[in-house]
Amino acid sequence: MLQNLMATPHLFWLSLGGLLLAAELVGASGYLLWSGVAAALVGLVTWVLPLPWEWQGAAFAGLTIIAAWLWWKWLNQRVDKNSANASLNQRGQQLVGTYATVIEPLVNHFTRVKIGDSSWRAICTSPLNVGDEVIITGVEGATLRVEPHSRES
Repeated sequence: MLQNLMATPHLFWLSLGGLLLAAELVGASGYLLWSGVAAALVGLVTWVLPLPWEWQGAAFAGLTIIAAWLWWKWLNQRVDKNSANASLNQRGQQLVGTYATVIEPLVNHFTRVKIGDSSWRAICTSPLNVGDEVIITGVEGATLRVEPHSRES
């Protein structure tokens, strides 16, 4: 059997690629996809151009790394950090630019603001009074950064 494998290494790589891709279908979350693709590519290359086993292993390792890196790079370019989904599940980030009402006196630059039917901890370096309207300018953990907002502007 080992002699058959040595005589047809492309079948080994194509089979390994198929097995890795099939295992990926079971639910490996992408971990085996690029190894499977790399094994299939090595199988195709060794079918056309016979290579020693050392070069086959090096090609498999290199192609796996290159394929995974290209996929990572493509995903990073595809994700738009300014899209509507960029703040998904980040409630504080979704509030930036909205208005709130101060409901507690300012103590050591911290207060509470009312947004809709909830209240949030807020920080502001400007003086604020209860009832003042503020605009949310940022988020620091679970604390909103707010600035006074005047109705004249």
